Amino acid sequence: MESIQPLLQQAYQATRSIKLLTDVKKQELLRRLAVVLVEHSAAIIAGNKKDLDLMPDTDPKKDRLLLNEARINDLATSLNDIANLPDPTGKLVLESTTANGLHIQKKTVALGVVGVIYESRPNVTIDVAALCIRSGNVCVLRGGSDALHTNIVLVNLIHAVLAEFGLDAAIVQLLPTDRKFIMEMLTAVKYIDIIIPRGSQQLIDYVRANSKVPTIETGAGVCHTYVEQTADIENAAAIVVNAKVSRPSVCNALDTVLVDWPVAKQLLTLAAPGLLKYNVEIFADSESYAILQELNYPYLQKATQDDFGREFLDFKCSVKVVGGYDEAVTHIAEYSSKHSEAIISANTGLCERFLNEVDAAAVYINASTRFTDGGVFGLGAEIGISTQKLHARGPFALEKLVTEKWYIRGNGQIR
Repeated sequence: MESIQPLLQQAYQATRSIKLLTDVKKQELLRRLAVVLVEHSAAIIAGNKKDLDLMPDTDPKKDRLLLNEARINDLATSLNDIANLPDPTGKLVLESTTANGLHIQKKTVALGVVGVIYESRPNVTIDVAALCIRSGNVCVLRGGSDALHTNIVLVNLIHAVLAEFGLDAAIVQLLPTDRKFIMEMLTAVKYIDIIIPRGSQQLIDYVRANSKVPTIETGAGVCHTYVEQTADIENAAAIVVNAKVSRPSVCNALDTVLVDWPVAKQLLTLAAPGLLKYNVEIFADSESYAILQELNYPYLQKATQDDFGREFLDFKCSVKVVGGYDEAVTHIAEYSSKHSEAIISANTGLCERFLNEVDAAAVYINASTRFTDGGVFGLGAEIGISTQKLHARGPFALEKLVTEKWYIRGNGQIR
């Protein structure tokens, strides 16, 4: 293929087809797709195995790539959850009548064609397709080569369901993985209304630097958990371990532990066994290194400057001992990606200050950052976690896949 322009043209034309879908039909389509996914679990798993077999076991992205029966069932549940959400389009935002009789309304409408560039996450294929269909959008998907076989199976199933409903298959397009087509996608201002990169910081930076199509950033998360000296240390240790090991390859996983010096030894003594169980490699500043060395923690490195502000996406984290709240918040301000940040503390005043002063899409008191998720927040699913401030921030889900449009009705008025 020399160019993806024909595919993009088809996607643009398909916006007319999806606009004809009623709210009820959108719901029926997603519920039908949920059934089809479960019915074809074996085919999905077989396609996924082809991708898994090409990825070394040591690659932390392998967990993100995996689809098994449980995860396929979760996808089906998510499809039903999205179907049950209210249609975000057609909502009346504003209405007025001018002195000369013009009747003016502002309503929510679909964005149009949504382009998503993502890496080893085949679940994104289903999530994005479902969210776009529910909100009356067309999507063009550029998944990573790591998940190619899985994505082909998934999109073929989506196309089969679209055909059952008499709809244009171009409502969901899977683009080739050849890198030469990325720039064509990023400059397709005539056919794509918005680009959403979901993946590594390198991917996001590339899209931001090169896209002529408006972009919403999602993905990179450098997440801190600050353990303040009044915290319940047993609870804090449990939160730290959960935030790191429950699923380290995702963007809401913990990257850096900040801990007040009076409780540093107690925290690390309690957290170390839970981290050791998963062979977590710790990059420690001088104070925490001495404590962990005394504890005979085996997977220990002296931290360098580069180990702070680093998204590990693996069983790795950094630790820094701080002199109090102000030093912790200053560190977060310097190194955060503005994704998810947490304080563990019994000091309600400091907790409220943390909520108000820390600049991030999601800010937590006494809880794991692993909860930053569209499904957990009651949004059904998400395209990703937006770390910017315009249009969408936090879980970028159904409610944000719309823009506004003005409707003006007159009877001959001239200006």
